[in-house]
Amino acid sequence: MTQDWISQLLIALAACERELLIFAAFWFVVGLLDELAIDLTWLWLRLTGQARTQRLPQGYGADPLHGPIAVLIPAYREAGVIGTTIAHALAAWPQRELRLYVGCYRNDSVTLAAAMEGAGSDPRVRLVVHGVAGPTTKADCLNRLYRAMCDDEVRGGQPFRGVVLQDAEDMVHPAALQAIDAALGAVDFVQLPVHPLIQADSRWIGGHYADEFAESHAKALVVRNALGAPLPAAGVGCGFSRGAMQRLAERRLDEGGEGPFAPECLTEDYELGIELSREGRGSAFLRLRDAQGGLVATSSYFPATLASAVRQKTRWVHGIAFQGWDRLGWQFRPVELWMALRDRRGPLTALVLGAAYLLLAIDAVLILCHWALGIDAVLPLSGPMRVMLIASSVGFVWRAASRALFTGREYGGAEALRSVLRIPVGNVIAIMAGRRALLAYLRSLLGGQVVWDKTEHAGHPARAVLQEVRA
Repeated sequence: MTQDWISQLLIALAACERELLIFAAFWFVVGLLDELAIDLTWLWLRLTGQARTQRLPQGYGADPLHGPIAVLIPAYREAGVIGTTIAHALAAWPQRELRLYVGCYRNDSVTLAAAMEGAGSDPRVRLVVHGVAGPTTKADCLNRLYRAMCDDEVRGGQPFRGVVLQDAEDMVHPAALQAIDAALGAVDFVQLPVHPLIQADSRWIGGHYADEFAESHAKALVVRNALGAPLPAAGVGCGFSRGAMQRLAERRLDEGGEGPFAPECLTEDYELGIELSREGRGSAFLRLRDAQGGLVATSSYFPATLASAVRQKTRWVHGIAFQGWDRLGWQFRPVELWMALRDRRGPLTALVLGAAYLLLAIDAVLILCHWALGIDAVLPLSGPMRVMLIASSVGFVWRAASRALFTGREYGGAEALRSVLRIPVGNVIAIMAGRRALLAYLRSLLGGQVVWDKTEHAGHPARAVLQEVRA
């Protein structure tokens, strides 16, 4: 009787395994076709010379700008990094036309003091103290900086040429500001790559960001730019023309807002990039290398712990997938629809990955029971199922090789190997973030307040650079 009960239980478990297998394999194949389309398009662009990375001449980055550029940096509880960020930006960008606007809060005197120390006596820095207690949202802090910039325009009688966004923990590239300034002569929005730095004490969690951005900002965004699809802004290393920001601010004002950034949106930078790509002079993704071969990008340390990584990616999934669906809707131009589906696939990805890992756990139970009890509850595979499994396996090998290739180009052979081993780490983070994002979105539908669920930062990659400059 006991043996029959166990057999029936295992048969039911095998049936559950079969349903999970069909679900996961189907969506893996769909995802494979999506990535294959990106890969083939990128290969075509490379073969035809349309995806070539331009090499800048020696000394590029120190020339005067075509007009004043405002760099907005919101900061809350960033005393550990904001001073270094300001000092390094001022050293890397010597142009007199630069104005650095740093936003602090009235209840965060420690960050304000660190910002003052980093600014020193440089007249190009504007420290702006928000009149409310923090944190509010990143967009709200950016709106406060935007108003301070507008006030300076009125007092000085000279409008800014453009606005650049950076975060409090960023290390900027010396050529970035001049490159953005030049590009704003042709487009309303320009995005430079993001370059996460490998941390010796977080090669697995912090390192998986390097893998994702190396591939995304060397391939996916290059394809997106070439196809003329709207580009998302990363919130760092992105520049906007003054006219485009003014138009957006006026539109938000008509809707009851107080600036060009949407405080109710968790990913206001992403939304800003999409909106400005659709109108005016459009957008451009700039992938450049300096005279020494280094990527012209914004570098920083990304979250190094599981909790902080999940928290950050929760905000991304909530803002891009759920809020993006609500706020930006859907455009039915084929390329734009394709990219919107890619952007908003985070919740589905978490569900599919969760099903796949549950499937592996069930398979392990069935195999152990077969070895221990001699009970075989494995159901036979159909022809279509075999085809999907083979395609999924081949696709995984292809995706792992692609990731290793792009990671290895920027970080070397050792990190290329680790990038393959880090794939499960990224998957676990994606599953946990997808679940938390769904719960957060449901809470917001019930009236929950959107707050700045920010990441804390302590280390800064520019400290060694500044020490060399001062020495």
